[in-house]
Amino acid sequence: MPARIVLATNDVDKRINDKRATLLKRNLTCLAAIAAMLFVSDAKAESTDPIGDLVGQFAAQVAPILASFGLKVTLYHGGGGGIRDRDALGCKVVPMRTAAVDGVTIHKHELIFIKETVGLPMPGGRLHDGYWYASDSGGAIHKGRIDLFTGLGASSMAPLMPLNLATLTVAKVGEFQGCPKA
Repeated sequence: MPARIVLATNDVDKRINDKRATLLKRNLTCLAAIAAMLFVSDAKAESTDPIGDLVGQFAAQVAPILASFGLKVTLYHGGGGGIRDRDALGCKVVPMRTAAVDGVTIHKHELIFIKETVGLPMPGGRLHDGYWYASDSGGAIHKGRIDLFTGLGASSMAPLMPLNLATLTVAKVGEFQGCPKA
């Protein structure tokens, strides 16, 4: 009987040591990241609170990533099929900027960032910066989905067609008032 108790105690000790080792590895990884950031930020202007500055910079870079989630994307265009030229806010829909949302996962008036759209061609020849305005809604948009307005006519969907029905990385990055800008 005592041998069993010793064996059980050894198993418990092993599990505790494994958990401690995992925690130690995580802590060392975090410290290594902070040390690397300190080295990079050392070249910048001196501060009275370098650790606070470092934590603030790190939090600003990580926050959008932590608040991101996957949504299945569908595309829509104007010029047929009952699509209006106004969004749910009463504003003019803006090609490659207007997003139709469900109001649960993403609410109207939220500025969102979709990293997979960065660099796509926009009307006028510019490249997309990844920012979209949640200003429209639709009956087929339910939790876990988002619709992106591409412009007038089916041909406007061509730049985004590889993303249609894909799950993309979406992050809420702010809010806007009034109508979205082009």
